[in-house]
Amino acid sequence: MPDTRDVFISYARPSEDEAHRIAELLRQDGFSVWRDDELPAHRAYSDVIEERLKSAKAVVVLWAADSAKSHWVRAEADSAREAGTLVQATLDSALPPMPFNQIQCADLNGWNGDTSSAGWRKLHGSVAALVGGQGEDSTSAVSAGPRAQAVRASVCVLPFVNMSGDAEQEYFSDGTSEDTTTALSKISALEVVARNTAFSFKGQSPDVKEVAKQLGVSHVLEGSVRKAGSRVRINAQLIDGSTGKHLWADRFDRDLTDIFEIQDEISKAIVDSLKLRLLPKEKSAIESRSTQNPQAYNLYLMARQQWIWGTWGNERRDEAIMRICKQAIALDPEYAEAWALMALAQAELLYWHGKDQDPLPAAERALDINPQLAEPHCVKVRYLEQQGRSEEADKELAQALRLGPDSWEVNREAARIMFRRNRMADASRYFEKASQLLETDFHSCLMMQTCFLEVGDDASMMAAARRTLERSEAALAKDPTNGAALSAGASSLIILGDVDRGKDWVDRALLLDPDNLMVRYNAACSLTFKNADLSGALDLLEQYFERLGSPGNIHHAEIDPDMDPVRDAPRSIALLAPAKQRLGMATAAE
Repeated sequence: MPDTRDVFISYARPSEDEAHRIAELLRQDGFSVWRDDELPAHRAYSDVIEERLKSAKAVVVLWAADSAKSHWVRAEADSAREAGTLVQATLDSALPPMPFNQIQCADLNGWNGDTSSAGWRKLHGSVAALVGGQGEDSTSAVSAGPRAQAVRASVCVLPFVNMSGDAEQEYFSDGTSEDTTTALSKISALEVVARNTAFSFKGQSPDVKEVAKQLGVSHVLEGSVRKAGSRVRINAQLIDGSTGKHLWADRFDRDLTDIFEIQDEISKAIVDSLKLRLLPKEKSAIESRSTQNPQAYNLYLMARQQWIWGTWGNERRDEAIMRICKQAIALDPEYAEAWALMALAQAELLYWHGKDQDPLPAAERALDINPQLAEPHCVKVRYLEQQGRSEEADKELAQALRLGPDSWEVNREAARIMFRRNRMADASRYFEKASQLLETDFHSCLMMQTCFLEVGDDASMMAAARRTLERSEAALAKDPTNGAALSAGASSLIILGDVDRGKDWVDRALLLDPDNLMVRYNAACSLTFKNADLSGALDLLEQYFERLGSPGNIHHAEIDPDMDPVRDAPRSIALLAPAKQRLGMATAAE
């Protein structure tokens, strides 16, 4: 009989130190752990691996850049997924590869062995649940001490349906869904599907039992929000994923000022329905929030929706976000997230449009209030990079990635930095993660096209083009005047061979949003693909360089592989020199 072990650890060789640390901590808590440093000398590697996988009650897969490329790790993860024994953790900022990116994953990015961290508690709780069984008494099977509870249930919070009769109110229903997901994620005994996965069902009417089966969760929370004036009505129901039966349902018809109490009541009802036990710290974490002012909260959600859904690169969008955030801050000067979002909008106005804005004070104010926020560091990264202070920028970026490995803004900033340093493989990883964190993000998919073009990966470039087009079309269905979506989709159409339609999208983008520099630049890039219209591309670049307000965007154009077809053209060289001189940049002649 083979020597059976409860826990199998799968990893790539560069992650050996982390695998050893995890194994030792699990052993200290009484788990029987096996990893491949214990392979016997007299037996075939593959035979031993297969035996250990089949006998393990929990298979811990450690994802990182190297393990994502490992056929062994992928095969082991797939075997565990089919057996229902998979426990995932990520060691860096990259998401697990498909299809494992649709499954909950403990975050051990930058982890130093702290057993009180949320990532470790999630991993430990999942292992405890699998090893001890998932019945009512599973928490007693392994003593996890005060650090964590065994995971007893799992839930997907589907996007709450906006029933307000006004599409503009969708920001509030989305915000309610996201905040409920965040609150429930603080409960160590409950696995919660990530927001980006749950929002892939937005706008659909999926069968709840199919959702539960597809995502491997025991329960699904669905609901609706009707907001009118100072009143809000929220319907919510918790459904057993195996039977489709309601475990709990309620309707909350209150003043908007009661929104926080409603969110707390929903979380408490779910905890009670699933018979979960809240640790004291978890109870406090659920009840804590960034602001106690419902009006400020409503304004922040409105600004955030503009940030996510608005026409990227549009000066008016960024000015609107700044105005709304200022109103939120006036109501609550200690609202760190509002300060941070205002700083991000100010940075866009400064670096894209050359507006007289200084985003640093707002970013610093956000960090003074909440030093754990990641997004203000993105503003500092961009500022330092523009100043040529690359080492300081790298430190800020590392801090941002440590604090917010699953922040869309942080991954976008990391991707931007990697791209401008011509590290296309690294840039594509961060763009990929950003695109998965936010389902509306067509621009990261667009940038992945370019990264794959540079490294010569044609198959991945075509796949990225199809994703860009799909998301651009979704954005245009919501807002047909979205010039950024049109210019992004134009590139994809031309790459995919529909050149005439791509040119038509370029024309529409410029008619609808002629002052948007991002639209103009991406439209120019579109016309360089397959040499669709190089003269037209240079016409667009002439106006782009004349109006550009940031040296960083000049550098972007100098690095960008999309510019290769026109880079050495005499007209292109003539356009670049005066722009550099105007922005105080050194030219080749100097």
